[in-house]
Amino acid sequence: MVKTRPRPAVNGVASADRVLTVLSAFRIGDTALNLVELVERTGLIKSTIMRLMVSLETYGFVNRMADGRYMLASEVMRLNAVYQEALDLERHVVPRLHQLTDETGETASFYVRHGAYRLCQYRVNSPHRLRLHLQQGEMRPMDGAAGAEALRTPFSRAKDGLEPLYSSGATDPHAASMALPIYGPLQEVIGALVLSGPAARLTSDYAKSIRNVFVAVAEDLTRSLGGKSTREEKGMHHAPAPEDIN
Repeated sequence: MVKTRPRPAVNGVASADRVLTVLSAFRIGDTALNLVELVERTGLIKSTIMRLMVSLETYGFVNRMADGRYMLASEVMRLNAVYQEALDLERHVVPRLHQLTDETGETASFYVRHGAYRLCQYRVNSPHRLRLHLQQGEMRPMDGAAGAEALRTPFSRAKDGLEPLYSSGATDPHAASMALPIYGPLQEVIGALVLSGPAARLTSDYAKSIRNVFVAVAEDLTRSLGGKSTREEKGMHHAPAPEDIN
């Protein structure tokens, strides 16, 4: 007989916000967090965190270690597996990242919006020894970088055809990037396709020279995810000249 867990009392939106705040305190690279770290990251008081941790432990989201620290538990992994299986982005995205890196020599990434940040969900590194060092799962601010701008671009702004966005020095003074938003079947922004590299190598001129390759891969990815290319929406069947890149 399967033992069912008791249904939690409904205490309103504020309680749910606190629970999510605690879970969101865990970052890439964390093995476990103590109460002091959780207080610093969440702004909640110790007694509130301890009370929330009891519920999270009951439902398998965290484990309390012998030294009093907390680590994420198996339920988080289960939900991640459900998410990945349902969305199945990897099989669509990763082969196209490899294609971009093979054809341009630069690092190709796929970013998604994560609250006030952008999360690097998939990445294929450049074969060059001089490259940007960033791992899958790391987050960057929603600043003026091309990837962030792409994630902020609704389909309504792109329906007449969108050129690759380009930035240099926005997040890192030595880095440059070009990006395009990837849209889904409901014209929602699923993520951003990003090509990045040292600013001295991924110059505006080089971005223009690889513009057609980049656009072709971005539009192919959008179609594979059930979206409609912005150029299909406009009825365009050819690409503008590379000089039009932003």
